[in-house]
Amino acid sequence: MALVTRPDLRPDNPNFSSGPCAKRPGFTLDALSGAMLGRSHRAKEPKARLAEVITRSASILGMPAGWKLGIVPASDTGAIEMAMWSLLGARPVDVLVHESFSEGWATDVVKQLKLDGARVLGAEYGALPDISAIDSSHDLVLAWNGTTSGVKFPDADWIAADREGLVICDATSAAFAMALPWDKLDVVTWSWQKVLGGEAAHGMLALSPRAVERLLTYKAPRPLPKIFRLTSGGKLIEGIFQGETINTPSMLCVEDALDGLRWAESLGGLPGLIARSEANLAVIADWVAHSDWAGFLARDAAARSSTSICLTITAPWFTALDDAGQTKAAKRLAALLEAESVAYDVASYRDAPPGLRIWGGATVESADIAALLPWLDWAHAQVEAEFMPLQVAE
Repeated sequence: MALVTRPDLRPDNPNFSSGPCAKRPGFTLDALSGAMLGRSHRAKEPKARLAEVITRSASILGMPAGWKLGIVPASDTGAIEMAMWSLLGARPVDVLVHESFSEGWATDVVKQLKLDGARVLGAEYGALPDISAIDSSHDLVLAWNGTTSGVKFPDADWIAADREGLVICDATSAAFAMALPWDKLDVVTWSWQKVLGGEAAHGMLALSPRAVERLLTYKAPRPLPKIFRLTSGGKLIEGIFQGETINTPSMLCVEDALDGLRWAESLGGLPGLIARSEANLAVIADWVAHSDWAGFLARDAAARSSTSICLTITAPWFTALDDAGQTKAAKRLAALLEAESVAYDVASYRDAPPGLRIWGGATVESADIAALLPWLDWAHAQVEAEFMPLQVAE
């Protein structure tokens, strides 16, 4: 058991939550002073702000011409649910599951929508599903980046360019931090609360021309709540993609989203955002390479997320514990970091293997991650000292 000195340096910003995520560097509430508070979101100026969120987002992400982008209710969950309930059923569907949120989409497909011909292609945490089993004539639902597993798809070479089915992609912890393969996707969803550090409750729904065609030629054989309806009278509700939201948005959140988008532009857009996130992963990867107790949950480096960076505890004292003991020890480690005010909300997701999850999106400074890492070593030593006597006693 190594003696680890309590560090002196602390992160300037200890917020490493995977959602809502850290605000951009230098953010203050003054950035929201121009918010259209007390105004109808349907009035000219507020509607223009909503439309600006759409146009700036599409521009930064490099969304292809012909795609439609809209602001929808209920964060990323609302966006992908809207897509699945409106589009699925015309073909068999494959769902790729490699973490808890994609597992939730599989549950919706199989148990709620009860679609005939649905297949769930799963993998354990830390791995990706068997993509060779995918049928390109089927629709496909996937999470590009596993927010709770730290595993991403490294490329889209495996998605057929001449596919018959639609690809519905939950990209909430990938958008603005990873280059999305737009030519291989048909529906892309995300929320404001992830890579740009926006506030929650609003989702973004991007539709390719193929997805729009499906909406106009296929009527879902199920009742659709008002907040899920993308068509009316057999026509696309164009207003959704022009800043006319289905329900009332928070204009304070809209102003905050715009602040994040302008900040992204100041970095040079998507390349600058990607570089910041990848730099954060690189700092942790260098530390892991020299650690005698921590490892990545994602075993394949090419599939390792730069945003939701998930760590496991590999020390013999920890692996000798039973499942309940490992969960208790990992939670204790995260609690120590929070008690020291050096890292908030870094415990692994409740359904994931016990460990730590550190957000590495673009709003997080590499210097803060570098300052955090010695505290991880210190906290691990404290927890090891607490649990080793219990292990020996057993």
